[in-house]
Amino acid sequence: MNIPSLKNTPTLVNALTNKVILITGAGAGIGKAVAIEYAKQGATVILLGKTIKKLEKVYDEIVSLGKNTPAIFPLDLAGAHEKDYEDMADVIEKEYGRLDGLLHNASILGTLTPIAQYDAAQWQKVMHVNVTAAFVMTKALLPVLLKSENASVVFTSSSVGRMGRAYWGAYSASKFATESLMQTLADEFENTKNIRFNSINPGATHTGMRLSAFPAEDKSLIAKPVDLVNAYVYLFSEKSDDNGVMFNAQ
Repeated sequence: MNIPSLKNTPTLVNALTNKVILITGAGAGIGKAVAIEYAKQGATVILLGKTIKKLEKVYDEIVSLGKNTPAIFPLDLAGAHEKDYEDMADVIEKEYGRLDGLLHNASILGTLTPIAQYDAAQWQKVMHVNVTAAFVMTKALLPVLLKSENASVVFTSSSVGRMGRAYWGAYSASKFATESLMQTLADEFENTKNIRFNSINPGATHTGMRLSAFPAEDKSLIAKPVDLVNAYVYLFSEKSDDNGVMFNAQ
C-alpha cells in the first residue's frame, strides 16, 4: 500500500485566515499543538475536550499570542448523545454561520491484550469513543460544514488501522473502522466541491497515549506534537484539494 507522507510539508504562513475549525482532544498532545498552530495561522479554533482545565490552558495560551479568541466546548465523547452533537452544531451555526474544518483527534487506547482476554465492555467503549462518536459528530455537523466554501474533515488513524497487530484489539479495529468511515464519506461527497474527507496517521509521537502503550520507549527518539503541525495545517488549507486519501504525518 503506497501511502503518501506529509513529513516534508513546507511551513505555510497565514494559511487558515478566517477559517473556523473544531478540534477534538484539544487539551493536550497533538490536539493542543495543532490548535495553537491553527490560531497562529489565522483560524478561530473551537477547543473540544472533556477536561475543562486543560482546555482553559490552551485557550489562555492562544489569547496570550494575540490571536483570534478561541471557543471552549467541553464534552466527554464517552457519554455524549446525538442531541449533544446537534446542539453543538446549532451553537456553531448561530455563532459563526459555518464550520470550515473538523479534526477528529480524540481517541482512547483501551487495553493491549489478546482478543481472547479482551473485556467486552472495554471494547465497546473504545469503539464508541473512537468511531461512533466521530460518526455521530460528523453527521450532526455536516449541514454547518456544507455552509463553508472549502470545508475539510480529517480523521486520525494509526499504523494499526492499516495493518492489524497482535494485542492492539479494539484500538486497531476502531482505526480500521475510522478509515472506512472516512472513505465512505469521501465517496458519498465526491461530487460536492466544497467539502473533503481525509485521514492522517501521526506516527510515533510523544503523547500520553504513546507513553501508555510504550512506557519504556526513549522519547528523545520520536517526534513531538509540534513537529507535526505543518502536515495538519496543509490538510485544512487551500493548498489541499485531496479527498479520500490516507496520509502519514511522518
